[in-house]
Amino acid sequence: MADERLKERIAASIKGEVRNDAVTRKLFSRDTSVFEKTPELVVYPKDAQDVSAMVKTMNGARKDGIEASLTARSAGTDMSGGPLTDSVVAVFTKYMNHIVEVGDGYAIAEPGVYYRDFEKATLAHDRQLMPSYPASKDIAAIGGIVNNDSGGERTLEYGKTRDYVEEIDVVLADGSLITCKHYTKEEVDRIASFDTLEGRIYKELRTLIQDNKERIEKARPHVSKNSAGYALWEVMDKDGGMNLAKLICGAQGTLALMTRTKLRLIKEQPYRSMLVVFLNDLEILPEVVRRVLPFNPESFESYDDHTFGLAIKFLPQMLSQMGFGEATKLGLSFLPEVGMVLRGGVPKLVLMAEFSEDTHQQALFKAGQAQAALKELGLSTRIARDEQAAAKYWKVRRESFALLRKNAHGLYAAPFIDDFVVPPDCYPEFLPKLNALLAEYDLLYTIAGHIGNGNFHIIPLMNLQDAKVRQVILDLAPRVYELVISYGGTTTGEHNDGIIRTPYLPQLFGKEMVQLFEDTKRIFDPLNLFNPGKKVHGTFSDIERDMLRSI
Repeated sequence: MADERLKERIAASIKGEVRNDAVTRKLFSRDTSVFEKTPELVVYPKDAQDVSAMVKTMNGARKDGIEASLTARSAGTDMSGGPLTDSVVAVFTKYMNHIVEVGDGYAIAEPGVYYRDFEKATLAHDRQLMPSYPASKDIAAIGGIVNNDSGGERTLEYGKTRDYVEEIDVVLADGSLITCKHYTKEEVDRIASFDTLEGRIYKELRTLIQDNKERIEKARPHVSKNSAGYALWEVMDKDGGMNLAKLICGAQGTLALMTRTKLRLIKEQPYRSMLVVFLNDLEILPEVVRRVLPFNPESFESYDDHTFGLAIKFLPQMLSQMGFGEATKLGLSFLPEVGMVLRGGVPKLVLMAEFSEDTHQQALFKAGQAQAALKELGLSTRIARDEQAAAKYWKVRRESFALLRKNAHGLYAAPFIDDFVVPPDCYPEFLPKLNALLAEYDLLYTIAGHIGNGNFHIIPLMNLQDAKVRQVILDLAPRVYELVISYGGTTTGEHNDGIIRTPYLPQLFGKEMVQLFEDTKRIFDPLNLFNPGKKVHGTFSDIERDMLRSI
């Protein structure tokens, strides 16, 4: 078998491990998307040299007629199918999981580092933080966060992961190791003169961007978050310098394989207060957002009545994951919300605007100002005075997707329209049209997201064993995206393209821009070794073929 020959070659070339037993392969056949692909080989590289040797070995095997591709994987929390493959998967969490250094204003880490460990280390170093962490921060890893260009609850104030990536060490498609960071025009000229793959990448990519400058800039989504396509608009500065780290970030391992990264850190403000708004009339949502944003919340999040109801229903399961003391305290804090549900007073939407400041009084004052700005609207509001009081709301917001996945027996939490972004100003027109569109389908779904910057996470519960239900995924998504695009939005703000959204890139960007994406892939990876079918060349047949048939 081809995989046995390839296994022997890779195993002989690296210090790490290569496995192809059924249990291991099955373990890495899923992420948190609607897809399943079983790899032929699972490789656990020990260091960057192993990754380089693996790439060189696979190139040699392909010359000998052994068909194979290589996909990187860290924690596997991706919702797009990004780390799934039926060929070779390189898993970084087992060995390449070291925090190399934490300094003043930066940290260096390998892709297999779990964010929970990374954050613990950075907070211990003078309360520093990389603030673009996703809601899944307790189970996500740095590799996925960088390769998806993640952006979670603090993106409203601090931006996405791309804003914090200073350097990325990568292995290119020929096995060479390079560092991607900002280089001046003179440095780019020097690198581009080399007869190496790195030199050709700088030379050809610079020409591509310069020759298509207007088209690329016009294609840039004008929303605060975007992970769709390749961020060609981020690569060159006005002086002719280039920063390939801005392109590698968000590329889902399709251009090069990351072996470590240097991330900028910020100093966390120590005190927080939260304004919680219980909204029964969605028509007033745009006005609420308009009135709260001037007070500069660090985050402005939301979840809907379905999510709220599920949280109350599955409160014991949520609390069981915690220690007794913490669970008791949090459980008691939910009593007012339980009473609200019992009285039939479930709000349509719960909004959470959190303010961070240097003192508790300043944070509380900001929350109070925002609350006062909403007073004449007659809304039900309350202020969670500190982080402990706000913990229950964050627990629901961060655990909403996990609640669905773990407790919807016979149904599957199916993320396929889960991450679009629209300008908040369009809410009055956009939301009624979206609700009318979703009402045409018999769906049970939850809505959560980043209401402050228009990023919505819609997660339907579906029986994926039913062919008619699977067809809904193919029928509904293009209609939702057509609506999103018509209001100047993008198909994905932080979850990226993967299998589920790559086929919609022509709808979002147009054929000419997609051709530039394909050219970019060819420049970096001429033999299509890295993670094929993601970002470019993905098809609707891929979605249909790889969709889960059982839960």
